Amino acid sequence: MTDCTESMDGAGSDDLTACEAEREPDPSDSLRTFGAVVQALREHAGFSRADFGDLVRFSKHTVESVELGRRMPDESFVERAEEVLGNTGALRRAARFLTRGEAGLAAWFRRWARLERVAVSLCTYECRLVPGLLQSEGYARAVFGNSIPPLSDEQLEAQVAARLERQKLLRERPNVPFSFIVEEHMFRRRLGGTEVTRGLLDHVLELTAQRNVTLQVVPLDAKFHACLDGPVRLLETPERRRLAYSEGQQNGRLISDAKEVSLLYQCYGTLRSQALNPQDSRGLVERMRGEL
Repeated sequence: MTDCTESMDGAGSDDLTACEAEREPDPSDSLRTFGAVVQALREHAGFSRADFGDLVRFSKHTVESVELGRRMPDESFVERAEEVLGNTGALRRAARFLTRGEAGLAAWFRRWARLERVAVSLCTYECRLVPGLLQSEGYARAVFGNSIPPLSDEQLEAQVAARLERQKLLRERPNVPFSFIVEEHMFRRRLGGTEVTRGLLDHVLELTAQRNVTLQVVPLDAKFHACLDGPVRLLETPERRRLAYSEGQQNGRLISDAKEVSLLYQCYGTLRSQALNPQDSRGLVERMRGEL
């Protein structure tokens, strides 16, 4: 898995400090707490930030940012810090509960977006709104138009542009399977009005006509549901490593623990069998479009 902060293995070293631009815009309590623990352990071991940075192969600036809760620690940072600071397992365990501070803007989400661009498969279950990769421009505007606090015109345009740019994945990576499971009620909710909903359904039908894009709808009358705990995203890296991402109110978490990821894949696979098959799902979306 690749993050902008790389190890200094090999003949040359990367520009580690360039990643400092990816600071948390609003550090969460969990980041501050984790950073304080790292700092306490480092100082107890008698290392300066520069010395510790050399040992974990990250710049002293990255060490400082992690300790101050301004940066989400890379997995390799956590692993190396564990080894240097006594291998108690405390940092590994604490890292599982780290959350970002501000939805949509923090480094954790940007990291997931980078992983999406190189993934060999992507799966998305959503129960709150139509997934970003399937949103029409009008629907995306309606979504961002409901932000609290309100976005400025410039901020809204930037958000919409970024979302549409991200959607290019579906067409630019025709050999990558994209699987979506979406609740029926999200298509029936007329967010933005009837015209916006018509455009959304047309857009979804167009995108899901591609061979690499599969849409399954969970009908309103579904008797069984394996993902009642909420939305989830899954992907597989080129190295065949499976990862997951979950998101809630003002927080999100990249999940790398093998047991957690395995369970989420089981839940997603079960929900696939409980949702309408792709052909029936397309038929349902077409009927909903015809009703408008």
